[in-house]
Amino acid sequence: MAEPKKVLRAIGRTFVADGPSGVSIRDRLKGLTAEDEKLLRLVGAHMGRLASVDLKARCDDALKHSTDTGAHRKRELTSVSSSRWAGSVTTSTHDQWGLSRRAQHAHLQSLDASIRMLRHRLSLPVGEKGSRGKPGGYRSRHEWFTKSRRLAFLEDRYERVHTEREAGRVSVVRGGRKLLNTRHNPAAAQLTDTQWQERWEAARWFLNADGESGKRYGNETIRVTPDGEVSVKLPAPLTGLANAKQAGTSSPPASHSRTGARNGAIGPKRTERWRTASTSASPPAAGTWTRPGPAKTFPSCRWTPCGPMA
Repeated sequence: MAEPKKVLRAIGRTFVADGPSGVSIRDRLKGLTAEDEKLLRLVGAHMGRLASVDLKARCDDALKHSTDTGAHRKRELTSVSSSRWAGSVTTSTHDQWGLSRRAQHAHLQSLDASIRMLRHRLSLPVGEKGSRGKPGGYRSRHEWFTKSRRLAFLEDRYERVHTEREAGRVSVVRGGRKLLNTRHNPAAAQLTDTQWQERWEAARWFLNADGESGKRYGNETIRVTPDGEVSVKLPAPLTGLANAKQAGTSSPPASHSRTGARNGAIGPKRTERWRTASTSASPPAAGTWTRPGPAKTFPSCRWTPCGPMA
């Protein structure tokens, strides 16, 4: 007797996917002096410590977070940085906490699917074959026993994660969990203890600025001019290291001054794209990413173009 033909999956209707809605570019800062590099490290480390403190405060608030608690956190950050730096930190913290909540929900769904599959296969007799795309029972008593232990483990884990979600607790690691776990055996990642420490500190720095509508070159925290000159607005405790006056102020520099990199800090290949970002309809968000070691700073920029993208 011929076996019945397998039913093929139905092909859905074709559709045109939406094009990219934004642009992101990254370049490398060139011609930095030792003083410039030291300053970037100081700013990143200072703001990174504040970001860590703010993230802990947000996690402690859990589901009790409100507009008032967020405003209180921002006021505390403003006193040791600036209002714009504080706004960038609280926005990043909120995004991190929300991403962790979504990942937690996805993890619960994955655990639930695994538990339902294990329960189904354990309910079938050993050796029973599957049919029509449905899995059968396990092949031996040993495998059945192993999977029953696996089911107990997943059920216990599901209950713990579900309890944490109901309480609003999330698991967040500033710097990345993968890099954090590497500290147990840095030799396996071909790193020394000193190299791992440098990467860990650099990964926890904070050098990001949100776009601001109506501001020249997108924002007043991390600016890249059309000519490729980079300037950073210093947090309050570091204003004594500024080498440029705040725009519209007289000497001496104002309390929230900037430090400026020389012309050509951004390479010529990217200058035109930076110029496009500074004149776009959507204010660009700027940030820097720093590798351990000298002269390893990479500014990035993200914005929405005013017209359709090619």
